[in-house]
Amino acid sequence: MAMIKKKATVVIIGGGILGASVAYNLARQGLKDIVLVEKSYLTSGATGRCGAGIRQQWGTEMNCILSRESVRIFETLAEELEYPYGIDYRQNGYLLLAYSPKEREQFSKNVALQNSLGIPSRQVTSAEARDIVPHLNIDGLLGGAYCHTDGHANPFHVTFAYARAAERMGVNLYSNTEVLSIEKDKGRVCRVVTSQGSIDCEIVVNTAGGHAAVIGEMVGLDLPVYPERHQIMISEPVDAFQVPMVICMSHHFYIQQTTHGSFIMGQGDPNEPKGFNINPSWQFSVELAKKITSVLPHLKSLNIIRQWAGLYDMCPDAQPILGESPEVKGFFTASGFSGHGFMIAPYTAKLMAQAILGEEPEINIDILNYHRFASGQLILEPAVV
Repeated sequence: MAMIKKKATVVIIGGGILGASVAYNLARQGLKDIVLVEKSYLTSGATGRCGAGIRQQWGTEMNCILSRESVRIFETLAEELEYPYGIDYRQNGYLLLAYSPKEREQFSKNVALQNSLGIPSRQVTSAEARDIVPHLNIDGLLGGAYCHTDGHANPFHVTFAYARAAERMGVNLYSNTEVLSIEKDKGRVCRVVTSQGSIDCEIVVNTAGGHAAVIGEMVGLDLPVYPERHQIMISEPVDAFQVPMVICMSHHFYIQQTTHGSFIMGQGDPNEPKGFNINPSWQFSVELAKKITSVLPHLKSLNIIRQWAGLYDMCPDAQPILGESPEVKGFFTASGFSGHGFMIAPYTAKLMAQAILGEEPEINIDILNYHRFASGQLILEPAVV
């Protein structure tokens, strides 16, 4: 490992897509002396364990805008970053299923909001849903929502593309480098102490995902972010026969067929305790298999080949915390994405870079400052799996 720099303008903590994309956007704007530290390896956290879906079908204006603008970036990202391998980006759509009048009403509200913001989603009947996914069991289905420009990308390639582009512009990336403490001077960050040495700095950016609250504690902040295990499993590859991602809010699952033919599927457990546990469980695979095959019975013959778990960095209102801390100058946070950090990272990173550089972000992100929790001004996102 190269000797760690002793001084930098900015230290970014966390080597997932948020950390890499913030580093790239800062360097692109001409900022020098940027360091990114990751305690393990790039994509070792939530990014490398996510389902990698990219959807714009949200129920709050902020999440709709962040995802809409991120989709526009994803569309040309490999070219922008001069990444020769591509990022496996495809827009095969998302089909969301409604099994109750309440869900159908929420989808109606969501689609109206999305359409007002230029997102081409639409409500569908149960018959139209089966037209989109012919092997769908529509017993009990009341309808759904569909957006053909939603899709998927490879989280490893996306992150590596950002990281390589950042390095070409002079960013120093240090893996296997754990942050031990953060020092302050007169209410402002001044030094990051790592397992490889100390870095004097002016700005610290917390993109540590499920560990973001731990980093916040190092400067005396009580960030309302907590880690929560989410599990995923993947099947053997088979011939392609499902185009869109299918999401069932009632059963808390999602499933899509990848470009190489495997089905990747996961679910959220409303009873999952807080914590750093990333050990997969046999109960998950049995429960999810029952749910999946009740909705998509044609998948009963699939063989599951692997299963894993990762951490969501959860926020009480399922919206991220973005921006600088008023209490600790120079300390910026981008965390609490509650499972949709990958899909909104490209535009979020652009906004964060603008804020870090002292510019006015092109959209106002003040409502996502963590003080909204103390004041009770939460912005509840109704469309989280």
